[in-house]
Amino acid sequence: MSGSTLGKLFAVTNFGESHGPAIGCVVDGCPPGMELSEADIQPDLDRRRPGTNKYVTQRNEPDAVKILSGVYEGRTTGAPIALLIENTDQRSKDYGDIAQTFRPGHADYSYMHKYGLRDPRGGGRSSARLTAPMVAAGAVAKKWLRQQFGTEIRACVTQIGSVPIAFESWEHVHNNPFFAPAADVAALEEYMGALRKSGDSCGAKLFIEATGVPVGWGEPLFDRLDADIAHAMMGINAVKGVEIGAGFAAVADLGSTHGDSLTPHGFVGNKAGGILGGISSGQPITVNLAIKPTSSILVPRDTVDMQGQAQAVITKGRHDPCVGLRAAPIAEAMLALVLIDHALRHRAQCGGVQSPAPRIA
Repeated sequence: MSGSTLGKLFAVTNFGESHGPAIGCVVDGCPPGMELSEADIQPDLDRRRPGTNKYVTQRNEPDAVKILSGVYEGRTTGAPIALLIENTDQRSKDYGDIAQTFRPGHADYSYMHKYGLRDPRGGGRSSARLTAPMVAAGAVAKKWLRQQFGTEIRACVTQIGSVPIAFESWEHVHNNPFFAPAADVAALEEYMGALRKSGDSCGAKLFIEATGVPVGWGEPLFDRLDADIAHAMMGINAVKGVEIGAGFAAVADLGSTHGDSLTPHGFVGNKAGGILGGISSGQPITVNLAIKPTSSILVPRDTVDMQGQAQAVITKGRHDPCVGLRAAPIAEAMLALVLIDHALRHRAQCGGVQSPAPRIA
């Protein structure tokens, strides 16, 4: 199966299935000499972990990561780093009723046509469970970026279903189960409570920001920094839209107002989202994601079975009523993986370049 590796110089190859013995990844290209242990990785996995509150799937996985290679005496060696996360709370019997049908909005139908067979247990290879290894790899990338450049990456949820969330402060994000940047989440609790009782699901919108990204990362054509960010973000299950900077709002702008003016003291605004011509400008990189409603729900829907006969399908089991509630650490990880890859690529070709242009960001 192709398409399981992200990155060129910092390459992450993902493996496993939702209900298999384990999931994991191999990180190839991590610079040697960085202190690294499971304790550096586990906090981000804990932020993504299922079963942590009543608003997410109740599949109770500890998601304890093991470093199998690439680290000696507490430091990275430059060899591939193998990261393993065991699956311990599978309940495959919940998927017996859908083995011969196709869930609307899920990968079941297209996956069967492509490969001729599928693993229906928890979605198999199409499951969002496979984002856990990417979060683990992203934690490695985050640490290196922070040490080398002071880069910080953070994400929050700015809309759940039809309920927008006004941004108040990053301080609130870790104080509620919604990754919401607001102090009062009563409306979200009420909305999600009603949604859970109905057996339905909803989508979400996320905002991701990277600060401390130097000017110059990215390429001007096909390997544009924004193109690679969009590619990585669309690789997250259920993501249906990606905006960099102003995104779709740029359509209504005029050229005289859209471009961020340059002054001796810095840029005026950041509609570019920190990327100009595919190359980082030194400003914060800003990304918005749109995540669709979870496809596995208790509400009956029309479908067909393997014989092409009309059927009604209900997905039993433990599922996120809003998969976006656990997507913040995933989006942070994917952005970190793109940034570290471009940092290493920039160092390889242009590490010695001395630009005569002034630095204003």
